[in-house]
Amino acid sequence: MIVVAGEALIDLVPERTSSAAAGDRLPALRPARGGGPYNTALALGRLGSPTAFCSRVSTDGFGEALLEGLRKDGVDTALVQRGQEPTTLAVASIGSDGSAGYGFYVQGTADRLFTLPPSLPEGVSALSLGTCSLVLEPGASAYEELLRREAASGVFTTLDPNIRTGLIPDADAYRARFQGWLPHVGLLKLSIEDARWLAGSEDADDVETAVGEWLAAGPAAVVLTHGGEGLSVRRQNGSVLSVPGERVDIVDTIGAGDTVNAALLHRLAGHQALSAPGLAKLDEAAWRDVLGFAARAAAITCSRAGAEPPYAAELA
Repeated sequence: MIVVAGEALIDLVPERTSSAAAGDRLPALRPARGGGPYNTALALGRLGSPTAFCSRVSTDGFGEALLEGLRKDGVDTALVQRGQEPTTLAVASIGSDGSAGYGFYVQGTADRLFTLPPSLPEGVSALSLGTCSLVLEPGASAYEELLRREAASGVFTTLDPNIRTGLIPDADAYRARFQGWLPHVGLLKLSIEDARWLAGSEDADDVETAVGEWLAAGPAAVVLTHGGEGLSVRRQNGSVLSVPGERVDIVDTIGAGDTVNAALLHRLAGHQALSAPGLAKLDEAAWRDVLGFAARAAAITCSRAGAEPPYAAELA
């Protein structure tokens, strides 16, 4: 079983029918289930991987809808804590190229009050974390403790920082904390935009140097997503492999990176590679298969509105 830990929230997404012709009217917003870890768990369930979601979810109507979405696609919710606080809201803005930006309403919401569970179920093969859950206290410290505890017990861990700058009051403090997570991370996945932000530079050489330093700090591999250009992986042996992106008509990019997370985990499990030694043994052909599968899955997500990752049959 793969456990995905982190926030579940509601994205308020502009309706595609909204236009400038509406004059001064506010744009119509459609509520959609979301949150990076939530989307990752949902995508894993749709791909057919045994998956559990570990979080704290509100008992309000949005919270009930979030849990129902997971259960519908076969995700175990036994690790979900509940609280009467409201659900976190993220207001999405969609650029002309389909890219998404977000503003958040997080004060006093349920998911940031997550507490460390006593244990995870027997047979957990991997733990995936990332996004807002590792920023918003007091829950962030509990998720960090979960990462450290499970890594120490031998569970394979993956991290997608999925930077949301509006939630990070002190960039340098966050970058230092990120460095502290790396010795406990088996696979680091991040977008090229996040890599530039974490490196503190737009210069390609500086980013390459930073990726090398992150790799040296602990992860067995670092996967970078490059938007429509595809994905690349840098391994401990210094080699870099890349695959191109799949060409589709982009509706928006909401949930694309989360779909990549899930697809990587799902395909690596198929290669018996959810471990540092397993990643080290993967040859070039296997890595190209894993990255190509993730690119195809992300492309399908980008071809439809909101975070709607594909089912296994769509990738067959």
